[in-house]
Amino acid sequence: MRERTFSFILLALALWISGCATAPQQQESKAVLGAEVNETMSLFQSNYPAFETYRKDSYGYAVLPKVFKGAFWIGGAYGRGEVYEQGKMVGYCDMKQATLGFSFGGQFFREAIFFGDKAALDRFRSGQFAFSAQATAVAVETGAAVKADYKDGLAVFVMTDAGLMVDASLGGQKFKYLPQ
Repeated sequence: MRERTFSFILLALALWISGCATAPQQQESKAVLGAEVNETMSLFQSNYPAFETYRKDSYGYAVLPKVFKGAFWIGGAYGRGEVYEQGKMVGYCDMKQATLGFSFGGQFFREAIFFGDKAALDRFRSGQFAFSAQATAVAVETGAAVKADYKDGLAVFVMTDAGLMVDASLGGQKFKYLPQ
């Protein structure tokens, strides 16, 4: 019975994710997302010394302020955010993730992806952008050197908000971009 309940929850999560729009539809929802992005950037700046340097030096970045991830062997995650090019908001993005493996629980996290140059941002906007188990991005940790290198034009910051999750799975994140 327990497995059936978790399978139903995961199926409901998958259906909910597939129906989510990349950009908020209402002006009020866009304002809320913008405020959440600003809050996320402030939290990253407080907790990661290198964050502000990346923000200033990058060609662009995407900030996803609220990503939910849940799993029971099979997992899924969804979140949406804003995309910036040379400091100006140019569009919206969403991230969908699927995983398979030893995964149990749920959590909320925040994610910021920095693009070292125009080519990296253009790859992101193309709709062909995804992270895999062998992610091409560098995960920057608290206290990291201010001049950490980009990997394949990308640097990623992740901050867990709440939840409890055991995760040793393989999967990937797929991103979708929508111009403003």
